[in-house]
Amino acid sequence: MVNVCRSTQDLSGQWRIQHYEVGEKRAMDVAAAALDDRFWIGAAVPGDVHGALAERGIIDPPYFGHNDAKSRWIEQKEWWYRTTFNLDLDVSPEERIELVFEGLDTFATVYVNGHEVGETANMLMTHTLDVTCLVRSGWNAIAVRFDPLHLHHRDKETFDWSSYTKERPWLRKAAMNFGWDWGPRIVTLGIWGAVRLERYTVAKLQNVYARTKSVSEKQAQVQVTANVQSVLSFRSRHKRTQPVVTTCDIRLLNDTGDVVASSASLSVTEGKAETVLNVLHPRLWWTHDLGEPYLYNLEVTLYADGIAVDRYYQPYGIRMIELALHNEQGEGRFAFILNGVKIYAKGANWIPADQLIGTIPSSRYRELVELSVEAHMNMLRVWAGGIYEKDVFYDECDRQGVLVWQDFAFANALFPDFNRDFMHNVQQEVENNVLRLRNRASLAIWCGNNEIDWLYDMKTASGDITSPFYGEHIYHELIPEALERLDPSRPYWPSSPYGGNHGQDANDPDTGDRHNWQVWHGSVYPRKEGEVPVLDYSIEGVTFKNYKKDHALFSSEFGMHASANRYTLEKNMPAGQFYWGSPEMAYRNKDTNHQKGILLMEGYTGIPQNIEEYMNFSMLTQAEGLRYGIEHFRRINDRNSGALVWQLNDSWPGTSWSMIDYELLPKASFYYAKTFFHPVLLSLEHEPGQPLALWIVNDTQDEVAGQLRLHVYDLHGERLHSTIYEVKIPAQSSMQIETLEEAEVLGTKQAEEVMVELQAEGFNAPMNRYFLRDPKDIALPQCKLGVHVNEEEQSVTVTASGAIARMVKMELPLGRIRFSDNYFDLLPGESRMVTIRHPEIKSLPLTELRVSAMNGIEI
Repeated sequence: MVNVCRSTQDLSGQWRIQHYEVGEKRAMDVAAAALDDRFWIGAAVPGDVHGALAERGIIDPPYFGHNDAKSRWIEQKEWWYRTTFNLDLDVSPEERIELVFEGLDTFATVYVNGHEVGETANMLMTHTLDVTCLVRSGWNAIAVRFDPLHLHHRDKETFDWSSYTKERPWLRKAAMNFGWDWGPRIVTLGIWGAVRLERYTVAKLQNVYARTKSVSEKQAQVQVTANVQSVLSFRSRHKRTQPVVTTCDIRLLNDTGDVVASSASLSVTEGKAETVLNVLHPRLWWTHDLGEPYLYNLEVTLYADGIAVDRYYQPYGIRMIELALHNEQGEGRFAFILNGVKIYAKGANWIPADQLIGTIPSSRYRELVELSVEAHMNMLRVWAGGIYEKDVFYDECDRQGVLVWQDFAFANALFPDFNRDFMHNVQQEVENNVLRLRNRASLAIWCGNNEIDWLYDMKTASGDITSPFYGEHIYHELIPEALERLDPSRPYWPSSPYGGNHGQDANDPDTGDRHNWQVWHGSVYPRKEGEVPVLDYSIEGVTFKNYKKDHALFSSEFGMHASANRYTLEKNMPAGQFYWGSPEMAYRNKDTNHQKGILLMEGYTGIPQNIEEYMNFSMLTQAEGLRYGIEHFRRINDRNSGALVWQLNDSWPGTSWSMIDYELLPKASFYYAKTFFHPVLLSLEHEPGQPLALWIVNDTQDEVAGQLRLHVYDLHGERLHSTIYEVKIPAQSSMQIETLEEAEVLGTKQAEEVMVELQAEGFNAPMNRYFLRDPKDIALPQCKLGVHVNEEEQSVTVTASGAIARMVKMELPLGRIRFSDNYFDLLPGESRMVTIRHPEIKSLPLTELRVSAMNGIEI
């Protein structure tokens, strides 16, 4: 460890908050250092006003019932934060002291010891303020005033298009705060990021940039650039008899602390020191499914006249990432190449992990990324309507081997790129976040926006937009220019979806990435650029069977709703409202047309008649629908190179497209994903009356060889047919093994009376089971479930009898529960042991365990 003159003082923790009417108080009076704030409200920082008021019981829990609507008054007030701190200050003309806010939401004015330091107008970036001449030895005070947003948009131009609200295009704030089709309007404000005081002497490391230039088994080259800034005042510099000599030591250390490459005493010239580190026999960073996400540690030490004054220390993964837009034959592709290996991107879209972004604990990030890995996901897309995520998210993706597709924060609206002040704000936001994130091994791609290029064309064609493409300059000029200067090491994509060839629109399956909203939203495709968009709200229009028509190069958004789990719903709904069709259940669904979900279930499971059927039918439809689509995409992996489900997580306890609900309880689709995202997939391709096609998909870098076993059972568990196939599947390929006519496997049974099972022998692939007809067409016999609970081992064993048990479901009235398996099918006489755990609670209330199936109950 190198002793350096730089020091950091954490100012997070307990602050105090108070609100006033706009103009009620004179700002300098409330900001005064000696103001008596004893009777203000205690509030955690990081956090926000809503979270603080809910914690103190001043507002009702905002996610319970309709309480979010009761807290709307908060966004109309002026809010103040205050704290004090002590400082041991040895005044030196060669020292600089900076106050750093990692997140201010949104229009804030900062005061130190009663003096106004500066204003901010951007939630989505870090703000650093020089307070050298304002702080003093001993006691100091900080005050931050937050304006209500309406003061900053009420006199602004309103544009033709801004999804869900017209006020947000001028505001650099998380778009989802204003409501989206999966979450409520909760317009937060407050100090949502950490706060600290940083002290420097003579000079500081302004930023460090490390990028892998080349890799091979023998050697990797890592280019490191350290930008250095003098913190000396003009007067101090000219008082010195000799100019300051600054140098840098740059080292790469392995996980045991040994130096594997270094450059010492590098001269700082024109504010920059640069070197190339040659790492012999490097350990590369891989996604968890392809290898080890190995992290070195990069250390940069800055010296001024031989004295260490600053230090940078950050985990660093050696890896190369590319985006291939063509294959060897020149055909269109959209494929990520990691360390020379083409990967199949399996994963989901990430939205903020809570509506109250400032209150999200680090554990929530860690658990969500862990769950992603458990489901064999290797990529998460950080969606544009949220934030550039907190460092802990990227820490976990780096550590656990998950690639990140990072959108810039521009979603579904026109933005005033003609306004100088707005564009200056955006420029700062873009540069701030690129500098913060560019050293991350997990960061695979920058993307300019969500759906704006595509929807601008559709809404112009439909007459909803009559203006020019306001915002186009941001995604096609400002951002790529900034990346060319600051991060040329990884690909940039202007929008998602983006493409279009031969007159097709930006959602063209033959170019770039694609969002499939034929399923669920009923969008009719193919569509030419400039054509009026058409929606088909019918069973055929919204069905997930439309996925098989989609031959996208990369599927970056697709999905369908499912109910949240029972505990999540019951916890957040008033007594008597937990029933199918209740006003509270309707309030949980923020989508624009609730009929879509009914149509999807009507065509697959039938329309639910009660809350139990709704939970089961919607979960089964989502799980089977995602399996149907993803298995199709993976079978065509010579063309399709990625499938990112919309969406991974929820920001509040509602009904949505998520695979994991707000209480971190996975839905049925999550457990299905353990199979349909597994690196080796056994897949049955089949439509009613058509042949059964048996496939194996191998995403690994090794050949797979062994036996594929096909078994067919009737609904009472009698085996009707068995066949064994010797198989050999090359690395990173898919192969059709055999086709069979329905009649060959049915025997004397009808197609709606059988279940097909695929098993691997001699290689690692999970068993996969299929019914040959939709649930609404299958008359499942009643089954019985035997349940044995082992409290000592925290496990439960479920045994079916009488008939196949369809979608065995285990429930505990607790959030964050992890079942090793759930929502599975059992043959009569078959048992499955499931382990149960919780990240913090060791002794679980297993006496409250509830086990059921769609066609049976526990006995």
